[in-house]
Amino acid sequence: MLKISSVHKIFNPGTPNEVYALREINLEIREGEFVTVIGTNGSGKSTLLNAIAGAFLPDSGIIEIAGVDVTRKKDFKRAKYISRVFQNPFMGTAPDMTIAENLHMAYMRGKRSYPRKGLHTGRLHAYREEVKQLEMQLEDRLDSLIGTLSGGQRQALTLLMAVITQPRLLLLDEHTAALDPKSATQVISLTKKFIQRWELTTLMITHSMQQALEVGDRTIMLHKGQIIDDIPQKEKQRLRVDDLLEKFAELRKTERLTDEMLEDLRRDYL
Repeated sequence: MLKISSVHKIFNPGTPNEVYALREINLEIREGEFVTVIGTNGSGKSTLLNAIAGAFLPDSGIIEIAGVDVTRKKDFKRAKYISRVFQNPFMGTAPDMTIAENLHMAYMRGKRSYPRKGLHTGRLHAYREEVKQLEMQLEDRLDSLIGTLSGGQRQALTLLMAVITQPRLLLLDEHTAALDPKSATQVISLTKKFIQRWELTTLMITHSMQQALEVGDRTIMLHKGQIIDDIPQKEKQRLRVDDLLEKFAELRKTERLTDEMLEDLRRDYL
């Protein structure tokens, strides 16, 4: 489904601000596979998702989605394959539009009809049933403006909008990081539910090592733009958070991870 071959990216090359963001990234995710990504600050986690989404073009390498080479395609050309949920719950929705209108825009994404066309009783009933699954008592508030909702409610709706068209690839960029613990638990539960329901191919960045161990089929560890480990599900089931921290601590022995960076990991992920 997703195949990344020898992808490199340097920002501001040849300047004092040069950053080698991605180094020889090779990654393959099978149809219906759910992969989580963890890493140090500045390790390239969001850069990797941006490369896949087409926010920038890689300096070299190939990115394929569903067998199609999208390496040189702009982000809007990749939109028919990809849905993405960002960390900020206020991104991805139109605050001055109702819940129903936002859902309809997501549903009509990629279709040629004007977004408001077809927002009839039958479609409203379908949206009500989908919103009911969120278990947030929003199904009778489809005419409420999204801007009046809490961050947790908006992120749950943003997630629903991302999956409602059953994308070929779902990208989740630390989508629970900005939420309070209760809302984060609700959204991650919905994430698992939707991915399982539609067997969605998913790549999820998480700020929680515990979350990385508990969800998904594999966990990718990134550091300084490189994949340093690819942990299969059987191994994940045996690991604890301390084991993941120990894997990162091993980098200290090769001078690829400083004590300060390791302490940042402990603070951020525990």
